[in-house]
Amino acid sequence: MQATIGRFLRYLEVERHASEHTMKAYREDLFALVEYLQASYGNHLPNPGQLTTLDLRGYLASLHDQGYAKTTIARRLASLRSFFKHGQREGWAESNPAKALRNPRKQRKLPHFLSSQEIGQLLEAPDHSTDAGKRDRAILETFYSSGLRVSELVGLNDSDWDRVSGVARIRGKGRKERLAPIGSYAEKALDEWLTVRTLHPQEASGPAAPIFVNRFGKRLTTRSIARMLDKYLKELGFDSRTTPHTLRHTFATHLLDSGADIRSVQELLGHKNIITTQIYTHVSTAGLKAIYEKAHPRAS
Repeated sequence: MQATIGRFLRYLEVERHASEHTMKAYREDLFALVEYLQASYGNHLPNPGQLTTLDLRGYLASLHDQGYAKTTIARRLASLRSFFKHGQREGWAESNPAKALRNPRKQRKLPHFLSSQEIGQLLEAPDHSTDAGKRDRAILETFYSSGLRVSELVGLNDSDWDRVSGVARIRGKGRKERLAPIGSYAEKALDEWLTVRTLHPQEASGPAAPIFVNRFGKRLTTRSIARMLDKYLKELGFDSRTTPHTLRHTFATHLLDSGADIRSVQELLGHKNIITTQIYTHVSTAGLKAIYEKAHPRAS
């Protein structure tokens, strides 16, 4: 068994040019199976070609019983599929016993979001008397006003913002475009920022100029946005789970909490599938349930 795994790992290294990280993952996953088999069979391990789907199902059940995360179990199952698929090519396995096994269903985590009070505190955190503070306030207001991804925000150009209609053209995933609203607070913050913005000569002036730039006048990066947000989060003592994407979650959750139609929220977020948007209804429902349990005299 160990020798067969060793040949498979050499194949990954030599022929597939697998990275060190990938090699380590496969090694851990496959030798975890060996440990399970040793506990079941002692030193008389079966040849890998003799293993059945039932054997592997027992192995995965043991991982579940030991409390392994579903993502870890899914990864180990994927490693087994690759291992036995290679065995079919090499001739030591007649079939792939891992192929019939289904991945454990992933439990979707509810997205973290800020309360109305918290988002208000965050939006007021930048120092409005400085140019950097004006820029940061405009960034945060635009995030919360439009529910953008951080990559979409840093990609905004002057020509994307239509002041008359109060919307911005957003270039989302897969080069798809959509229109996003720019609310009055975000509009005011953007106007204040653009009056003090200075562009680097290399950045195109006119319509193609980036809206958000650093102190050198160059377009901001997603990493710069994350660092900026982290600074204010630490000042306010907010949850460390908060990221730029949290503001997108907050945008969607607050809209649904206020009665917005889920199809409209889907369009505003640029989700291709409404299933992706529906997770926010779970957040909203969880909030309502918490209020009910706290307020209703016979809730619990």
